[in-house]
Amino acid sequence: MTDEPRFTEPPKRRTDGEQTHAQILDIAMRLASIEGLGSLTIGRLARELGVSKSGVFAHFRSKQRLQKETIEAAREIFSREVTEPALAAPEGLARLEALCEAFLSYVERGVFPGGCFFAQILAEFDAQPGEIRDEVLADQRDWVSLLEELIQDAVRRGELDKATDVGQLAFELSAALEFSNYLSTLHRDPAIAERGREAVRGAIARAR
Repeated sequence: MTDEPRFTEPPKRRTDGEQTHAQILDIAMRLASIEGLGSLTIGRLARELGVSKSGVFAHFRSKQRLQKETIEAAREIFSREVTEPALAAPEGLARLEALCEAFLSYVERGVFPGGCFFAQILAEFDAQPGEIRDEVLADQRDWVSLLEELIQDAVRRGELDKATDVGQLAFELSAALEFSNYLSTLHRDPAIAERGREAVRGAIARAR
């Protein structure tokens, strides 16, 4: 018996309102990566878009909701640019290396003009209690957990020494990646990403 043809519906077009909403979030992410989430105001975004404040306000109703939706939109981009390409790599050490490379490429290509969006807001909210800090903290923990998971898998496969301190290696890799982001954004020097790659290679080599 042959399989019946399978059809999919054509993608739905965004309405004008949805397009405007997405455009607002795109501008919000770019501004927040440079100036922080605290810089986002209805008035500022209205000026950037050339629309009325009421037009922007209708999409979010509050600054907190605007901030949360901006974080959610940035998560989708980070997943598309970093996590998904890395998880498409073969399991084991190759996947860990792919994750580090994908992060450095994301920074190097200037996906966000202010460097890694999450590094920016982590620095902004690390000492400010509240819902936004809780979200930022959860994202940071998820990132370190993913590094640890991939390291553990490489250890199980015998690609890294069984005595590897998983938490320490995750810390060293995360530190190398985040410092590369910081200096790359500060100096706009492509050589810094290469130093980041060398630091990643060195940390992994010591764990072999």
